[in-house]
Amino acid sequence: MSRENVFCGRGLDPALTDEGIAMAESFASAYRATPWRAIYSSPLRRAVATATPLASAVGLPVEQRDGLAEIDYGDWDGISADVVAARWHDEHERWSADPAWNPPTQGETAIALGQRMTDVVEEITRAHDDGNVLIVSHKASIRVLLCELLGVDVGRFRYRFGCPVGSVTIIAFGAHGPLAEAVADRSHLDARLRALPGT
Repeated sequence: MSRENVFCGRGLDPALTDEGIAMAESFASAYRATPWRAIYSSPLRRAVATATPLASAVGLPVEQRDGLAEIDYGDWDGISADVVAARWHDEHERWSADPAWNPPTQGETAIALGQRMTDVVEEITRAHDDGNVLIVSHKASIRVLLCELLGVDVGRFRYRFGCPVGSVTIIAFGAHGPLAEAVADRSHLDARLRALPGT
């Protein structure tokens, strides 16, 4: 669905494509030697399936948290961006201008998404005061969380951070707060996977 420019939020739960499985396996291969403390995931199938190859390789469970699920696109789920812009013109215009406070039709604001994402991160940082923890989530959710952690206006999440599928973002939590050490890195993927359209 990423390649089709279709809204795919928490209301849809498709399985990973063959390419998505290949990306998950490439990530596991590249990061299996990293000493992991824990692995957390959105409960949506595509996220759990992304986390599973690494979890299997390092012998850790995938701990699912509802707060890590993708944004709720409401009535827009499963519909292309062009159709949404035509059918819900005014709501789409408001959401495009400021999704922090303007939700998709019957959906969720970025502010609400950011709150539930940061609630989970706070839980994780309380449980693990050092070491590497993997969080597997979704494109909008990750970008909103980056805004929350790095002090960027949440309403600009679509315009400040890229988050192609299969990418890795690394945040270090130190004495001066969160530090972005990598954003949307895809160096673990081969050229074919990086070149897929719409990713």
